[in-house]
Amino acid sequence: MCALAVTDDHRHVVDLERRSLLCVCRGCALLFERTLGGGAVPTPGHADAPPQPDGRYRTVPDRYVEITPFTLPDLAWTALQIPVGIAFVVANTQLDRTVAFYPSPGGATESELPMDAWGDVVGANPVLAAVEPDVEAVLLRTGDGEPTCHVVPVDRCYELVGAMRLHWRGFDGGADVREKIATFFDDVSARARARRSEVRQ
Repeated sequence: MCALAVTDDHRHVVDLERRSLLCVCRGCALLFERTLGGGAVPTPGHADAPPQPDGRYRTVPDRYVEITPFTLPDLAWTALQIPVGIAFVVANTQLDRTVAFYPSPGGATESELPMDAWGDVVGANPVLAAVEPDVEAVLLRTGDGEPTCHVVPVDRCYELVGAMRLHWRGFDGGADVREKIATFFDDVSARARARRSEVRQ
């Protein structure tokens, strides 16, 4: 974005027009940063939604929230028709709709199916209506245990997608992918707990 080199721990901005992520230096990240004000920001169309900032770029925030308790309504996951146990959901202001993605060996696969079923999930967990559009994602995971839900920076979801694509082997991904997924979710949970502890202090 500018002539400065970026460090290994650089930030990202979302290019709203191209629906892509750009690596940026600290100065550019600050330029397009929007303060969350310590709380959640409603999605487009929500009654309490503030005016969205003008411009093409938005800095991805560094916020992790564990949604607990989390309720996944009966048949909601089936209704979403996501064929795997991991998905992330993003409110896209350019498309004016909510979009679901799931990681696959070929990258991030976008759900082309109607997202009406997502309304049932938000209805059971109203806090999800207040996720920052375009730059935050609702990360869902189902499995043998209870389903989990986190609000995470959207770039972390694409980090997970990249790891799965790089390390996928065979029909089910293999042990290496399962280890990467477990490590990723452990990190997300740890960051959410750390942020919750900071708020309490």
